[in-house]
Amino acid sequence: MNAGKGTILWLTGWSFAASLFDPLREQLPEWRHAAAPYHDADAPERFLELAAQAARSIREAGEGRLLVAGWSLGGLSALRLAAEEEVDGLVLLSATAKFVRAIEEGKLGWPERHVRRMDAELHRNREAAEERFRGTLLTDEERASGYDALLPPSGGWTAGALAAGLELLRQEDCRALLGAVACPALVVHGSLDTVCPIGAADELVQSLPRAAPHIMDKSGHVPFLGREKEFGETIRRWWNERQLERD
Repeated sequence: MNAGKGTILWLTGWSFAASLFDPLREQLPEWRHAAAPYHDADAPERFLELAAQAARSIREAGEGRLLVAGWSLGGLSALRLAAEEEVDGLVLLSATAKFVRAIEEGKLGWPERHVRRMDAELHRNREAAEERFRGTLLTDEERASGYDALLPPSGGWTAGALAAGLELLRQEDCRALLGAVACPALVVHGSLDTVCPIGAADELVQSLPRAAPHIMDKSGHVPFLGREKEFGETIRRWWNERQLERD
């Protein structure tokens, strides 16, 4: 069976354009690529609706297998989509089943006060809020290597979409859905991620029926950044192995 001839639907994280994935998509030319337009979502539920609409359009076009790749906030949409719609595979990048956690669950996510602080700063100075968030994404070593220059420019989301995205991070809880995700999932996480701590990846691997972990050593919250060739091959190898299992 040819591993390609399908579509990967890319769901991006808070405040980021889908162009973040462009270098990675170039490493997977055998796939078609699509994205959900999150930049002007005006309510938390709109992120989920846009992901579902994009997935259905791909299905209706008959474009082969559908993989959904969700990074950070996009991972929440990807999990719900896989539990409620027909999806052939998931690639979860620095994802979590629930972003906001109680203080005693600090190894799994952020306390709500962090998100409230981001929301307050967003209303005072949206540029500063975006830049502060960007400052949490990379390790010191990644910044020293110039990886911050690989990030797409900020400012692509409307203020309403930024606020709605924070509310989605605050309220969305996919933990009860994980057992219903029947498709295979590749769970990718940076070992030094401080936004979605690596405990969130452990929770996904333990709870998803067909999960395979891939930990990127010494990486932060954007583990594929600057490593697109390596990670593109990781996706390809994982998917080919799943097809051999089917055959």
